[in-house]
Amino acid sequence: MLAHLDPDTCRTIAAGLLGGIDVDGGPTAEQRTVLDALARHSLGLTDDELTTLEPMGAATLAGRLSDPDVRRRFHHLHVALEACRHPQTPGQVRAVEEYADALGTPSADRTILRALVDEGAERAAADYRRYVADALPRRSEPGLATPDLDPDAPEPELTARLAAFADLDEGSLGRAYLAFYERNHLNLPGAERPLIDHFYVAHDMTHVIAGMGTTAAAEIALSAFMVGMDGNDVNFSALVCSLMIHEAGVGVPTSISRSEHRTLESPGAAELLARELRRGSECTGDFSLVDHFALAPLPLADVRAQFGVRAPDDPDDGHHVW
Repeated sequence: MLAHLDPDTCRTIAAGLLGGIDVDGGPTAEQRTVLDALARHSLGLTDDELTTLEPMGAATLAGRLSDPDVRRRFHHLHVALEACRHPQTPGQVRAVEEYADALGTPSADRTILRALVDEGAERAAADYRRYVADALPRRSEPGLATPDLDPDAPEPELTARLAAFADLDEGSLGRAYLAFYERNHLNLPGAERPLIDHFYVAHDMTHVIAGMGTTAAAEIALSAFMVGMDGNDVNFSALVCSLMIHEAGVGVPTSISRSEHRTLESPGAAELLARELRRGSECTGDFSLVDHFALAPLPLADVRAQFGVRAPDDPDDGHHVW
């Protein structure tokens, strides 16, 4: 189960999630695959419990989940399952809205898939871009932004600062960060617009510390890992963005060549998402927006130990670098 939740709460969440996708003729095969993975690997349900699971309505769920943090985490998982419905339907969007209203968990993501159903992909993409524009500053490396920042100017000094990690000890976080860029054939941040580059410093440091690769499934799983560490709005925005890019195919950032659809339908992707959500919940602190420059000289193993990051279940699955 998620590390801090008791078994009864986990079973209630699973039943509510089943109710929240039991629309328009029932869950799709992909939704059920993802729910089963979440129930087994994140919520700790047994196969027998999963087989006998009955859908729970919004009002009943709201009566059983009183903790605001637990309600928020339910909403996060419900949105993930919503994004796995293809094609998206009005009934599914209404269900997410109904459960969120019953639980009192409004969030800015709700307009994107509503727009996709009501007005089409172009409007949904526009809503997604607005969502990203709002979230990006909050997901950027702490300490880099300044009041007089020119949003269009490159920052060669940032590139030089990152390149200086080459002088750090072998095995340090800084050296591992440079290896991440070399392995993925990426240019160091500093050449693009500052806000995007400031985001990538924090995002890619999170990749390295969590030991996550850059496959589409790994990108979604990394955002789930972050939600597991701390289910705050900033980390949830990472999950929403990953789902819109790699699952719903609504957003296409400059880092990928084309939109991606139904990633969680691919073999092992749902289990990866669920296992990383659980692994993130077992961490002792959220390292996604700490001062990574201060941590860069430290051994990567020590940084992971500091935040309680355990090794993935299968480090050699093609989705991890450990």
